[in-house]
Amino acid sequence: MNRSEPPLLALHEVTRRYRAPREHLLAPAAHVDALQGVSLLLHAGRSLGVVGESGSGKSTLARIAMALEPPSTGRVEFMGRDLNALPERELRAARRDFQMVFQDPYGSLDPRMKVGRIVAEPLQQDSAGQRERAVSEVLEAVGLRASDAAKYPHEFSGGQRQRIAIARALITRPRLIVADEPVSALDVSVQAQVLNLLIELQQRYGVTYLLISHDLAVVDHVCDEVVVMQHGRIVERGETAAIFRNPQHPTTRALIAAHEGEPAPASATVTAPSDEPEEPR
Repeated sequence: MNRSEPPLLALHEVTRRYRAPREHLLAPAAHVDALQGVSLLLHAGRSLGVVGESGSGKSTLARIAMALEPPSTGRVEFMGRDLNALPERELRAARRDFQMVFQDPYGSLDPRMKVGRIVAEPLQQDSAGQRERAVSEVLEAVGLRASDAAKYPHEFSGGQRQRIAIARALITRPRLIVADEPVSALDVSVQAQVLNLLIELQQRYGVTYLLISHDLAVVDHVCDEVVVMQHGRIVERGETAAIFRNPQHPTTRALIAAHEGEPAPASATVTAPSDEPEEPR
């Protein structure tokens, strides 16, 4: 990876402000600053983890990076283009190069649609034959069978559903995949399978990951670099191994202490993922 090359994804002084509910009718309008001056660079072929306690702004950052909502101020550039300045048609075309994997493998898949149609959704402009071939290839790439395209999501376990979600994200051969807590709803043993799949797909296709997670072990397993967030700001960043081996900021130290089962401040408590065993096929 050549650091002299332009970054694949760049956030420049991004803020995101939401209006909070009024305490009463005559109260002044209140605001919540979910992101406060966030800047980061992500180069092609790298994996960047974003960690922090609940409410630190991680998921907001993911939505901003995916242009699912605009920043209040600042700029988001993908391959040198300001995403929020693109006309709608150009933004739709650009989305082939960046896709998202969501946290919930149940809620993110439409139960009324067969797997083949779900996975092929990003290929609306392609012919039926092209979509069928692409679906078969990508299902097999994530460890499923081409014949699984004819089934419905309820016929699969949680880990298999997340593989379907990854297949849908991968089908356009994107340069970037943003994964927001992609394994937190899965049993620990299944988490390892999905994370190893992400690494394998990166090696095979050269995809770049922006991985949002509260689980430091997940980030340590997948990511080259990490940023630590607190109250909408980045408080520490660097190579993953170096940050976890020698954390400098109190928030990072608290997250590591919580991960290791040591006493940690309440503000840095990390919620454990729910357990759901993988079902045999």
